[in-house]
Amino acid sequence: MSTSTTRQSRRRRPPTSVPPTTGWCWTTRSDPLGLPLSALLDVTLPVFLVLGFGYLAVRLGLFSDAGVEGLMKFSQGFAIPCLLFRAISTLDLGQTFQWPLLLSFYSGATAGFLAGLLGARFLFGRPWQDAVAIGFCGLFSNSLLLGLPITERAYGADALDANYAIIAVHSPYCYALGITVMEVVRHSGRGVLSTVGAVFSGMLRNPLIIGIAAGFAVNLSGAALPSVLTEALDLMVRAALPAALFGLGGVLVRYRPEGDLLTVFFVCGISLVIHPAITWGLGQAMDLGQAPFRSAVVTAAMAPGVNAYLFANMYGVAKRVAATTVLVATALSVLTVSAWLAALG
Repeated sequence: MSTSTTRQSRRRRPPTSVPPTTGWCWTTRSDPLGLPLSALLDVTLPVFLVLGFGYLAVRLGLFSDAGVEGLMKFSQGFAIPCLLFRAISTLDLGQTFQWPLLLSFYSGATAGFLAGLLGARFLFGRPWQDAVAIGFCGLFSNSLLLGLPITERAYGADALDANYAIIAVHSPYCYALGITVMEVVRHSGRGVLSTVGAVFSGMLRNPLIIGIAAGFAVNLSGAALPSVLTEALDLMVRAALPAALFGLGGVLVRYRPEGDLLTVFFVCGISLVIHPAITWGLGQAMDLGQAPFRSAVVTAAMAPGVNAYLFANMYGVAKRVAATTVLVATALSVLTVSAWLAALG
């Protein structure tokens, strides 16, 4: 049997474990390849419509900013940690945490960071500190609030194992890289170690990280949770992503597309095209299986997450570029994600 035939047969194997469903009631599409644009949008558009409903509700004054804060606190502080806990506690860790998966995704993310940093510095003449914050926009894709629901819409809840593996190390890796490089170019403040220590101390108190860590603890211990507890958690899980998407739409109202548009579109190109293209190439080269390959590319194709703005705001640099990039890239990704899904099949 030829190498190419063997590779194709590997790619057709179904995932070996099935994480808990996120509770979305939408019909999933198992094979978007070759479908017309209308069918591809049928996969992605419901996700962005929920986000758009949140944006319009706040923009038109139908939902208060305080309501958005409460909704995001519920989703990110309670519902999504329950989702991550339930998913990771039931994963087959040996099958899910594959080096080819993590290397293909995070090599693409790191390349996006460097492209954004160097492009901002040498193409657009931005100061080094601005350049690092702009590079962070190319590093931190919205793996959770966009990557999860779109992957589930396209390939089903049983295709999310690799998404959870990526999410488990996403924030620690991205913040460690971004903070280290920022402190190197600043040569001031508390320094790399103290800043990283402060941020990671905050991460240890972050509900998302707590949910992930608790999931690993239950998984590795082999403990069986009482059914009454799992059923209660699953009720929370069903609300997680819809509530978070609606809230994210409300959060985006705070950002305005203003100025620095060449830089913004440059970073959008990195996030929406370069990162997934590199992930695609490396995933193919390392013979990544079909399900993790799809998850890696789809996650890499997501727009920058709100953390891109939070990082810029933490240092007080390039905030306008970061905020505008989050807004513009999220809007553009309606079409670019459909294109990647068509290419993936």
